[in-house]
Amino acid sequence: MTDIREWTINGVVLPSTKPLEGVWPQIVAFWGTWEHGNPSEGAGILEDCREVRHLNVSERCVFVQSTPNCQQEGGFLQYLDGVFCTFAPSLLPLAITLYALWLLYLFIILGLTAEKFFCPNLSAISTSLKLAHNVAGVTFLAFGNGAPDVFSAMAAFSDPRTAGLAIGALFGAGVFVTTVVAGGICLVKPFTVPSRPFLRDVVFYMVAIFLTFYFLYIGRIRLGEALGYLGIYVFYVFVVVISTWIYRRRRNESLASSVRGEPGLSTESDDVMPAMGHSADYGEEYQPLIAYQETTGQILVHSLNPVDYRKWRRKSWYWKLLKVLKIPIEVVLLLTVPVVDPDREDRNWKRPLNCLHLISSPLVCILTLKSGAYGLYRIQDLFPVWAVVALIGVLLALLVFLTTTNEAPPKYFCVFSFIGFVVSAMWINAAATEVVNLLRTFGVIFELSNTVLGLTLLAWGNSIGAGV
Repeated sequence: MTDIREWTINGVVLPSTKPLEGVWPQIVAFWGTWEHGNPSEGAGILEDCREVRHLNVSERCVFVQSTPNCQQEGGFLQYLDGVFCTFAPSLLPLAITLYALWLLYLFIILGLTAEKFFCPNLSAISTSLKLAHNVAGVTFLAFGNGAPDVFSAMAAFSDPRTAGLAIGALFGAGVFVTTVVAGGICLVKPFTVPSRPFLRDVVFYMVAIFLTFYFLYIGRIRLGEALGYLGIYVFYVFVVVISTWIYRRRRNESLASSVRGEPGLSTESDDVMPAMGHSADYGEEYQPLIAYQETTGQILVHSLNPVDYRKWRRKSWYWKLLKVLKIPIEVVLLLTVPVVDPDREDRNWKRPLNCLHLISSPLVCILTLKSGAYGLYRIQDLFPVWAVVALIGVLLALLVFLTTTNEAPPKYFCVFSFIGFVVSAMWINAAATEVVNLLRTFGVIFELSNTVLGLTLLAWGNSIGAGV
């Protein structure tokens, strides 16, 4: 009597006349895929992209181009095609070196965009909304400081094949900051932390970590549980606001009781901070004796110059080398991302450049979204979307240019901070997507799991700014 059985592996029913004959190779392949992640990550059995390292050199390019699991979606470059199709097999070390340098430069782009464009615009938005400093600190500014981690995780979670990369990166960044960064600071300059705020932050962090471990252990998370994470953060913000309000109230009461009967002293003197303009950063030696009116062309040229020669002379050689590497991307960011500075008298109003932003900013948004797929789409097969967006931007730029002056910003200039926030977020998202694709490429080349790469390279790269 023939023993006919059905084996279900990864949703595939495999009939066989013997319990193991004909099925064992599929079982081995199934567990080989599971070892590198969820079995659903592959397009099918024996199609895990890491198998390319076990093929002959002549077969690798065809395998990469024909295997769906090797296609990198969302980015501008196909890094696996470059390694196994563009470069000769003997030049694999060169390809890895170039990719590693490009990865470092992408981390520089992430840090630069978040520090000089994303965070300042978030600060300007919080000022425009008249948020309290403590509320802005735990909302907008916290989001700005964590922008590389947030967008890297979003880019990784957008593809089921790299979800483990996001989990590893978030845990790795948390461990790196709380151990290496905090420990390094304590070694360099010991300090005393406020006990209650520190314990409050640690308790909330440990609750979030415990819940994450629990959901990873049971292997699933529902919508309500995901919303619970957001609820924890909202409750954390509420606790911070209330505790800060209580602290200030008690401090003011203490000051009032200590200075009662001394009319010459003011209890509010510590809370008043004079707003300082950008020009005050360099002292009186750099203040012009005679007011100088720049032309529109000079304003545009000076606003696109990322090098401050007054700082350049005082910096070390390695700072100058890093600055030279940053100049190309910084010029591109200056051309495309407006920055509003509420602490400056002119609020960083650069009339010709800000008018140019009305053209370049929408183009960046439309050309970085889905790797430019929306921007290259043709309306009724005639007009590309990017051309229509550019035309609208030109009309808006002309309108703003003709109705404003070089000296004073318009009343609606705060809107530019929202534009800068969106555009810088698009830049960060584009760079984070390339980082995720590059790390996945390294995982294929060195046969490393996405979780390991997230715990190490991605976590280190995103946390460098916090360490500095």
